[in-house]
Amino acid sequence: MAQEPQGRADGAPQDDCLFCKIVAGHIPATVVRETETTVAFRDINPQAPTHVLVIPKVHYPDASALAAAEPTVAADLLRESAEVAAEDKLESYRVVFNTGSGAGQTVFHAHAHVLGGRGMQWPPG
Repeated sequence: MAQEPQGRADGAPQDDCLFCKIVAGHIPATVVRETETTVAFRDINPQAPTHVLVIPKVHYPDASALAAAEPTVAADLLRESAEVAAEDKLESYRVVFNTGSGAGQTVFHAHAHVLGGRGMQWPPG
Protein backbone atom coordinates (compact mmCIF):
# COMPACT_ATOMS: atom_id res chain seq x y z
CA MET A 1 0.00 0.00 0.00
CA ALA A 2 1.20 3.52 -0.75
CA GLN A 3 2.55 5.66 2.03
CA GLU A 4 0.68 8.87 2.86
CA PRO A 5 2.53 12.08 1.98
CA GLN A 6 5.02 13.64 4.31
CA GLY A 7 6.68 17.03 4.30
CA ARG A 8 5.66 20.38 2.88
CA ALA A 9 2.55 21.24 0.92
CA ASP A 10 3.48 24.69 -0.32
CA GLY A 11 3.76 24.07 -4.05
CA ALA A 12 7.53 23.65 -4.00
CA PRO A 13 8.98 20.66 -5.89
CA GLN A 14 9.69 17.62 -3.74
CA ASP A 15 12.93 15.68 -4.33
CA ASP A 16 11.26 12.31 -3.74
CA CYS A 17 8.16 12.92 -5.90
CA LEU A 18 7.85 10.98 -9.17
CA PHE A 19 5.62 13.63 -10.77
CA CYS A 20 7.91 16.51 -9.73
CA LYS A 21 10.71 14.62 -11.49
CA ILE A 22 8.54 14.31 -14.64
CA VAL A 23 7.77 18.06 -14.51
CA ALA A 24 11.52 18.78 -14.20
CA GLY A 25 12.32 16.49 -17.14
CA HIS A 26 14.37 14.07 -15.02
CA ILE A 27 12.07 11.13 -15.76
CA PRO A 28 10.67 10.61 -19.27
CA ALA A 29 6.95 10.53 -19.97
CA THR A 30 4.79 10.44 -23.10
CA VAL A 31 3.62 14.04 -22.87
CA VAL A 32 0.47 14.85 -24.85
CA ARG A 33 -0.05 18.45 -23.68
CA GLU A 34 1.83 21.02 -21.67
CA THR A 35 0.84 24.49 -20.50
CA GLU A 36 2.45 27.04 -18.24
CA THR A 37 0.83 25.36 -15.22
CA THR A 38 0.18 21.71 -16.22
CA VAL A 39 1.64 18.64 -17.90
CA ALA A 40 -0.49 15.83 -19.37
CA PHE A 41 1.03 12.44 -20.15
CA ARG A 42 -0.06 8.87 -20.92
CA ASP A 43 -0.37 6.55 -17.93
CA ILE A 44 2.18 3.72 -18.01
CA ASN A 45 -0.47 1.25 -16.78
CA PRO A 46 -3.60 2.34 -18.70
CA GLN A 47 -7.00 1.31 -17.38
CA ALA A 48 -8.84 2.40 -20.56
CA PRO A 49 -7.91 3.04 -24.22
CA THR A 50 -7.36 6.67 -23.22
CA HIS A 51 -5.72 7.06 -19.82
CA VAL A 52 -3.89 10.34 -19.42
CA LEU A 53 -2.67 11.93 -16.20
CA VAL A 54 -2.96 15.70 -15.95
CA ILE A 55 -0.75 17.16 -13.22
CA PRO A 56 0.01 20.66 -11.98
CA LYS A 57 3.60 21.78 -12.23
CA VAL A 58 3.39 22.82 -8.56
CA HIS A 59 3.44 20.15 -5.86
CA TYR A 60 0.45 19.59 -3.58
CA PRO A 61 -0.35 16.15 -2.16
CA ASP A 62 -3.89 15.95 -3.54
CA ALA A 63 -6.58 17.81 -5.46
CA SER A 64 -8.20 19.38 -2.41
CA ALA A 65 -4.89 20.80 -1.16
CA LEU A 66 -4.24 22.18 -4.66
CA ALA A 67 -7.72 23.74 -4.87
CA ALA A 68 -7.36 25.35 -1.43
CA ALA A 69 -3.91 26.80 -2.12
CA GLU A 70 -4.09 27.58 -5.85
CA PRO A 71 -7.67 27.48 -7.20
CA THR A 72 -6.64 28.91 -10.57
CA VAL A 73 -4.22 26.01 -11.12
CA ALA A 74 -6.92 23.55 -10.05
CA ALA A 75 -9.19 25.08 -12.71
CA ASP A 76 -6.36 24.76 -15.24
CA LEU A 77 -6.16 21.05 -14.39
CA LEU A 78 -9.85 20.58 -15.19
CA ARG A 79 -9.62 22.67 -18.36
CA GLU A 80 -6.66 20.63 -19.59
CA SER A 81 -8.52 17.41 -18.79
CA ALA A 82 -11.23 18.54 -21.22
CA GLU A 83 -8.58 19.43 -23.84
CA VAL A 84 -7.02 15.97 -23.52
CA ALA A 85 -10.44 14.38 -24.06
CA ALA A 86 -11.12 16.61 -27.08
CA GLU A 87 -7.75 15.81 -28.65
CA ASP A 88 -8.42 12.08 -28.21
CA LYS A 89 -11.88 12.64 -29.77
CA LEU A 90 -13.71 11.25 -26.75
CA GLU A 91 -17.47 11.78 -26.76
CA SER A 92 -17.66 10.62 -23.14
CA TYR A 93 -14.93 10.42 -20.55
CA ARG A 94 -14.29 10.32 -16.84
CA VAL A 95 -12.03 12.59 -14.78
CA VAL A 96 -10.94 10.94 -11.52
CA PHE A 97 -9.08 12.38 -8.54
CA ASN A 98 -7.98 9.73 -6.02
CA THR A 99 -7.35 11.19 -2.56
CA GLY A 100 -5.52 9.07 -0.02
CA SER A 101 -4.10 5.58 -0.20
CA GLY A 102 -7.46 4.03 0.71
CA ALA A 103 -8.88 5.52 -2.50
CA GLY A 104 -6.01 4.18 -4.60
CA GLN A 105 -3.73 7.24 -4.67
CA THR A 106 -0.16 6.00 -5.07
CA VAL A 107 1.65 9.22 -6.07
CA PHE A 108 1.00 12.03 -3.61
CA HIS A 109 1.16 14.87 -6.11
CA ALA A 110 -2.27 16.17 -7.16
CA HIS A 111 -3.35 14.69 -10.48
CA ALA A 112 -6.39 13.92 -12.58
CA HIS A 113 -6.91 10.69 -14.49
CA VAL A 114 -8.68 11.24 -17.83
CA LEU A 115 -10.23 7.91 -18.84
CA GLY A 116 -12.23 7.11 -21.95
CA GLY A 117 -12.52 5.13 -25.13
CA ARG A 118 -14.69 2.38 -23.62
CA GLY A 119 -17.87 2.14 -21.59
CA MET A 120 -17.51 3.74 -18.16
CA GLN A 121 -20.05 2.01 -15.93
CA TRP A 122 -20.82 3.23 -12.43
CA PRO A 123 -19.78 2.11 -9.96
CA PRO A 124 -16.34 1.45 -11.44
CA GLY A 125 -14.83 -1.97 -11.41
